Amino acid sequence: MAEVANDAELLKEKANKYFKDKDYENAIKYYTEALELNPQNAIYYSNRSLAYLRTECYGYALADATKALEIDKNYIKGYYRRATSNMALGKFKAALKDYETVVRVRPNDKDARMKYQECNKIVKQKAFERAIASDEKKKSVVDSLDIESMTIEDDYVGPKLEDGQVSLQFMKDLMEWFKDQKKLHRKCAYQILVQVKDVLSKLPSLVEITLKETETITICGDTHGQYYDLLNIFELNGLPSETNPYLFNGDFVDRGSFSVEVILTLFGFKLLYPDNFHLLRGNHETDNMNQMYGFEGEVKAKYTAQMFQLFSEVFQWLPLAQCINSKVLVMHGGLFSEDGVTLEDLRKIDRNRQPPDSGPMCDLLWSDPQPQNGRSISKRGVSCQFGPDVTQGFLEQNQLDYIVRSHEVKAEGYEVTHSGKCITVFSAPNYCDQMGNKGAYIHLRGSDLKPEFHQFTAVPHPNVKPMAYANTLMQLGMM
Repeated sequence: MAEVANDAELLKEKANKYFKDKDYENAIKYYTEALELNPQNAIYYSNRSLAYLRTECYGYALADATKALEIDKNYIKGYYRRATSNMALGKFKAALKDYETVVRVRPNDKDARMKYQECNKIVKQKAFERAIASDEKKKSVVDSLDIESMTIEDDYVGPKLEDGQVSLQFMKDLMEWFKDQKKLHRKCAYQILVQVKDVLSKLPSLVEITLKETETITICGDTHGQYYDLLNIFELNGLPSETNPYLFNGDFVDRGSFSVEVILTLFGFKLLYPDNFHLLRGNHETDNMNQMYGFEGEVKAKYTAQMFQLFSEVFQWLPLAQCINSKVLVMHGGLFSEDGVTLEDLRKIDRNRQPPDSGPMCDLLWSDPQPQNGRSISKRGVSCQFGPDVTQGFLEQNQLDYIVRSHEVKAEGYEVTHSGKCITVFSAPNYCDQMGNKGAYIHLRGSDLKPEFHQFTAVPHPNVKPMAYANTLMQLGMM
């Protein structure tokens, strides 16, 4: 028995070393092996919980923290882990309860008290928002803006819209301006947001496009506020144009600390080439995520709370999926928690809202593929994981060839699974400055729709750390 416990400890030490080296997948593997030998060790569950947090598997992290507390209800780190998992899932009341426990046991722990106070503030804010929300349609920020009367100061020498319109020259100037870490004038930012809201609100929830035989589209995955890597994509693959169309598949913001620059650049190109530059909503184009992972804080730091409210309105109008030549379906997350969903169902989704906790809209933004058949509970704690049989059934029912999705970091920047029927593309290389992954984008040609993958590596960026604007509760360097 002592020998088994000793072997488990050696595996834990091995896992700890991988964790320290930020190789979280191997850390999880060896914590799991340690648990197989000693399944009653709260520390192993707690350590694996933190590794899951680092890989954004919040559902698994929550389950492990809960298990650690079942084994040892006095294990304080377990309460910390569970609170962090619940915060990541937007379950603020549950998180508050665990922070209360920590503060009660450790009244002199400054870090615990700060987290408790921060979480308490969010719970109260959410309750206040619910109290003032009426059944009437919420008034748009646009109605309270008087953009015409905003003056551009004489000392502002940055890019300005020409007669209120985006031009190619404006976009080139804007990218250079942002590259130098300078701020676009708020009047111009508001003009872009108001105009792009109008353009997006006229689109269906499922956008359908046709590529001619000789035409090629570039599909990019998550960019997550990594502005300098976005510029690198345009450097490698050419600027967007009517003959060089792009589709960016969600998660433009959060985590990376240049999210404002990324999203205003993408919105500018959407205005310049509305029929040739496509944007789909990701799970991070939502209020809960933006509150936790930096975008709300970044907009407030660079502009105002009012501008964040307008971003929130615009995000609600982003389409949820795109079908190319009636054969390839692109969405940020993946397929559905139930069989029988059709393209017609997607067309009918009322998307102008924060996503619900379940149903097709939630699944499009949150689900992930798994290697085994069937469905299982999501590692993220939201939506589900779907197997090759689910993919095959959906494709057959809707007469599609394959799906393209993003949403997950991949070491090579992309991954082909489910016998070639499910493709993941991720375009934020060295994600969060620590994952060491490549980025990728896909070329699809109208003649055969055969995916062609292009990989790239991260480029240097100014010394502003990822998550610089994130909620302090999500700085995961905790106990």
